[in-house]
Amino acid sequence: MLQSHCEMEEISYNEIAIILNLLKSKRGFDFTGNKHSMLERRIKKRLLATKTKTYKDYHLFINENPKELDKLIDVLTINVSSFFRDPIVFEYFSSKILPTLVVEKLKKKDKSIRIWSAGCSSGEEPYSIAIELKEYFKKESLNFDVSIFATEIDNKSLKTAIDGKYSYDRIKNIRVDYLNKYFNVKDDLYILKNEIKKMVQFSFFDILDKKYLVPPESIFGDFDIVFCRNVLIYFDYNYQEIIFTKLYKSLNSKGYLIFGEAEAPIEKFINEFNKENAYFKIYRKNEY
Repeated sequence: MLQSHCEMEEISYNEIAIILNLLKSKRGFDFTGNKHSMLERRIKKRLLATKTKTYKDYHLFINENPKELDKLIDVLTINVSSFFRDPIVFEYFSSKILPTLVVEKLKKKDKSIRIWSAGCSSGEEPYSIAIELKEYFKKESLNFDVSIFATEIDNKSLKTAIDGKYSYDRIKNIRVDYLNKYFNVKDDLYILKNEIKKMVQFSFFDILDKKYLVPPESIFGDFDIVFCRNVLIYFDYNYQEIIFTKLYKSLNSKGYLIFGEAEAPIEKFINEFNKENAYFKIYRKNEY
């Protein structure tokens, strides 16, 4: 007897769920809340690439080739990034957060700023931060020791970030004066100049790694600002709690936490932060 369309869809969903549960148990990523049609479309790309014919075959392939999980994550993760993505957030960062932070630092005779870009994708976010810092300190004639740590679990994206070469669609939000000042153009690629590249330290870091509270390269965390935009949306509540605990502990007293538009502190931490502005998902850690 031929199976009905609904029965076939249910079988397909159950087989995909097995793959997603494997991904969740091995890497902590929870994509089960994503649309089935999107999951099916993207996982089929990996079936084609691995020359497996069914989801069951692909599941077996993953078990025999654990590194395939990295490629599956890459397909399922929406690595949409660009310089100065959500420009209004960067405007608030440069016009409100930086001046406030610098005044407080100078009062304490502390001329250092430490920033973490968690889930930095291919580097557009931390490089945008670096450009804003460069411009601000030049305008104010200040000399600060700036440390920007940028972490990602996708090695392909990390390579792009370190190379610092981007297509037009990644730089189209940049102001023309920034573009002229900090990029060279060659063969339709926009190549970031070394004065900005050297401001950012990139590294592989799994934010769910139980061994480390903060990126090892940062040594002790103590960040003034953490950008963690569009990362939490991929995890269920239990994993969000693990991540948020790390983010909270990584920030110094009165540190800033900058989220994506669809994110906010989980209930357990809601009283540990004050929202900086009604329009943005920017929070400041309460000082005790």
